[in-house]
Amino acid sequence: MRLSTRVGLAVGCTVPLLVLASGWLLTHLVARDLHRAGDQHLRQRAAAIAPDARALLRASAGNRPRAADLRERQLFSAALDVGVRVQGPDGVFSGGPQPGPSARLPERATGPVTVRDGARSWRGLARPVRGGTLWVFAPDTADRAQVLLVRRRVVFTALLAAPASGVLAWALAGGVSAPLRRLTRRTAGLDPRTSGVRLEPERTGVTEVDELSSTLRTVLARYDEQAARTAEALDTARSFSSAAAHELRTPLMSMGTNLDVLGLPCLPDADRDEALADLRLEHARLQHLLVMLRELGRGDLVEAETFDAVDLADLADTAVAEVRRRDRGADIALDAETGLTVPGWEPGLRLLLDNLLANALAHGRDPAGVARIRVEVRRAGQEAVVVVADQGPGIPPASRQRLFERFQRGPDSTGSGLGLTLVAQQAALHRGGVGVTDGPHGAGARFEVCLPLDGTGVPGRRDWLIGTAASGGPGAGTNRSQSFPKDAS
Repeated sequence: MRLSTRVGLAVGCTVPLLVLASGWLLTHLVARDLHRAGDQHLRQRAAAIAPDARALLRASAGNRPRAADLRERQLFSAALDVGVRVQGPDGVFSGGPQPGPSARLPERATGPVTVRDGARSWRGLARPVRGGTLWVFAPDTADRAQVLLVRRRVVFTALLAAPASGVLAWALAGGVSAPLRRLTRRTAGLDPRTSGVRLEPERTGVTEVDELSSTLRTVLARYDEQAARTAEALDTARSFSSAAAHELRTPLMSMGTNLDVLGLPCLPDADRDEALADLRLEHARLQHLLVMLRELGRGDLVEAETFDAVDLADLADTAVAEVRRRDRGADIALDAETGLTVPGWEPGLRLLLDNLLANALAHGRDPAGVARIRVEVRRAGQEAVVVVADQGPGIPPASRQRLFERFQRGPDSTGSGLGLTLVAQQAALHRGGVGVTDGPHGAGARFEVCLPLDGTGVPGRRDWLIGTAASGGPGAGTNRSQSFPKDAS
C-alpha cells in the first residue's frame, strides 16, 4: 500500500473520531449552558411570585376562601410560563405545566433538581416561604431537543469529514511524498556490484527524505569500504598461498632429498647425522617462514579500530628483556624516555622491535662474535624515534635500497627474508618510516624508526604481502619510506 493511501486512510479514520470527541464535549457544554439558563429563569420566577405564594398561604390559614381564591389567581397569573405548586398545612395549590401528583419530589432541595414523571422530565426549584414551600417547574423538553439537534449535526459533520479529510490527506501526502518517489527512482538503478555510480547530494526541502538520502549514501560508502576490505583480504589470502608455495618449494625439495638419502641402505652414521641436521634446519626455516607470512598478512588486514595508546618505553623494555633471556651473552643497552606513548597497534609495534633486535642479533656481531646492540627510544619534535644500532659488518649503501623488500636475504642468511619487511610494514602502518645508516663511528648498522605522536589511523593502501607499493621518503643519506617496492614472486 502506498504511503499516500496509508496517510489518507489514517486521516480519514482519525478526523471523524476527533470530530465525534469534540462534538461530545460540545454537546455536554451546550446541555450544561441550557440547564444553567433554565435554572436561572426558575430562580427569577420563584423570586417574583414568592410574595403571592405567602399571601395565598396566609389567606388559606385565615380561613378566607374568597381571599384565597383571589390570591391563587394572582399567583398563577404571575407565574406566566412556569408551573407552580404551593404546599401548605391546609392543602396544596398547583397550576401550570408540572409533574403529576404521583411524581415524587425531594424533601429537601437546595437548588434546581430534575423530577421525572414517567417518560417526561422537569426541572424544579423549591423555595421555602412562610407557612409552606413554593415549587416552580419548567419542562426540559426544549433543552433536550436543542441538545439532540447538536448531536445530529456533530454526527453529520463526522460523516462528511471522513471522506473529505481522507481525500484531502491523500492528495497532500501524494505531493509531500514526491521527493521520496524521486529518490526511489534515483536509487532503483544503482547496483554496487556492477557500477561505481553513487547518489549525488540533492536537497529536497523535506528533512526526512534528505536524511534518508544521506543514510543511503553512508550505507553505499560502507558497502564500498567493506567490499574493498574483502577484496584486500582475498588478495592477501591468494598472495599468502602463492608466496608460501614459492618459498616452500625449495626447502621441501631439499627435505625430500634428505629423506631419500636417509632411506638408502647401509648409510654411514656420519651421512645420516648430516641429513638429520639438514632436516632440522629446513624444518625450523619452514616454520619461521610460515610465522613471518602470517604476521605479514595480519599487518595488511589490521584496522584503525584496534589502535590504542602504546607506551613505547615499556614495550621496548619488555622486548629487550626477552632478547636478553634468550641470548645471555649479548650486550644490549636500552635508553628509553619514560612516558612516551604513540597511537598504534601494540602487537605490530612489538613485532617491529622484535624483528629489529633479531636482525641485530643475527647480523650485528662484532669480530669477536659478541652482539653489541644499543636501543634508544626518545621524542624528536612531533615524532617518537626508535633506534637499534649494532657493531656488525654493516650494510653497503648499494644494498640498502632493496633491504626491506620481501624475501631479500644476504648470501649467508638462513632467515625468511621477511623480518625487515615486517619492520617496514609496521612503520608504514603507523604512518611512520624506517631508515638505515652506518652505525656509531662508521661501524655496524643503525636502524631508525620514526612514528608520529598524533597518528590518525592506518593508511589507505596495505599491500606488503600482495605485491607492490611506491617507494620514496625523506632523509638524506638514508633509505626511509612508508612503503617499499615488493617483488611479485
